[in-house]
Formats: sequence, C-alpha cells, structure tokens
Amino acid sequence: MGAERSNLKVEPDLEPSPPRRWRWKRLLWLPVLFVGISVLQVLALRFIDPPVSSVMVWRYGEALGQGDWRYRLHYQWRDLDQMAPSLPISLVAAEDQRFPEHNGFDLQAIEKARDHNARGGRLRGASTISQQVAKNLFLWQGRSWIRKGLEVWYTVLIEALWPKSRILEMYANIAEFGDGIYGAQAASRQYWNKDASRLSPAESARLAAVLPSPRRYSAAKPGPYVQRRAAWIQRQARQLGGNAYLGED
Repeated sequence: MGAERSNLKVEPDLEPSPPRRWRWKRLLWLPVLFVGISVLQVLALRFIDPPVSSVMVWRYGEALGQGDWRYRLHYQWRDLDQMAPSLPISLVAAEDQRFPEHNGFDLQAIEKARDHNARGGRLRGASTISQQVAKNLFLWQGRSWIRKGLEVWYTVLIEALWPKSRILEMYANIAEFGDGIYGAQAASRQYWNKDASRLSPAESARLAAVLPSPRRYSAAKPGPYVQRRAAWIQRQARQLGGNAYLGED
C-alpha cells in the first residue's frame, strides 16, 4: 500500500488558457487603439505648439551616438503672424507651389517626378509641405514601407484636422535650416541676429533655398547654387501673387 501511495502524483490546479479566438480578438483592438491615439495626437497639436519634433529628437540622439557632446538644438517657436510675410510664400514657392490647392498629396508633382526619375539623373521627390510636416513631427528617419504608410496616414489626418495656415506655421517652425537649427526664428537669430518678423524677402528666400539639404548648403553664407535658387524663389513668389496666393493681405 505504501509503495502504491508513493507513485501517486497530484496534478496542480491549472486555470484554463483563454481560447485562441479570444486572443486574436484582443489583437484586433491594436489598430483601433492606434487610430484613436493618432487622431487625438494630431487634433491636440492643432492648438498646442510642440516643444520638440521627432526629427529633432532623432538628430540629437544621432549626434550623441557619434560622440558629438557639443551638439545643441536651436529651436524657438513663432506664430505665423509673428514672421515676416515673405517667409511663408517663399517656403511655398520653393517646396510646394500647389499647397493651397491639394489635399496633402500633389498627384501632378508625383507624376512629373516619376517621369523625371525614369529618365535617369538626379532623383526628384514630390513630397508636399503636409507630408514633410508629418515626417518631421511624428516619424523616424530612414526609408521603409511602414514609415511611408504612417506618413500617408498622418498626412491625411493633418489635412483633415488642421487648416492650411496651421500646416504652414508648423512647417516654418520645425523645418531644419542648418545643422541643429530648427524653425525660422532660430535661423534668423543664428544667422542675422534678428527676429523672424524682420526677415527681408531675400533672407526668406535664402532660408527656403537651402531646403531640403540644410546641412549641405548655408543660408548665412550662400554659394552660387543658393544664390541662384533664392533669386528663382523670389521670382516664383511674385508670379504666384505673393501673400495673396495664401489668402493673406
């Protein structure tokens, strides 16, 4: 009898695991959660000026990872009506001339860029100002299909939830105009020691001319390329109709 008792094993009480179907239902909530969070995120930033952007954080981490402990971010927010009127139209003339007309994606520019790239030579992009805001404000650096899909999603939200003036205001404040220099106010202070409200049309055009390669070109000490491009931007701004093109006086 004693030997029989020693061979008996007591099984621990185990709680039944949830059915696999229930576990899959939980995963289905993740996209719903992401949609809700991203909508609230974009809606909040319609009214709240961001203290930092994703690209600023990424660039700061990159600099520290390379051992550049002296790297500093220069960023000062300014509302659009506190900037020189020549700056917004210069950005539009340089980067996205159909900005007031499209809904976040310029299909004409995409088609032209595709035809140009198919012929070879220097690659040309077709990102709108809205897309650049989505990338700089919310996403990480690099290229992937996931990142591109998120860029499209955030661009749709920005266009749906923000007025055009807010999109342009955000871009003018978070665009990089030099290594570690973000926004027109910081650039104006660093390069010309004055407020963004006092930028001249020529200076506004030079800031726009260094985009999208602000670490390669300098607005403060423009070379031949920046000078030619800045002159072209000023001509384009006049041809578009100046501030009236953006619905301003």
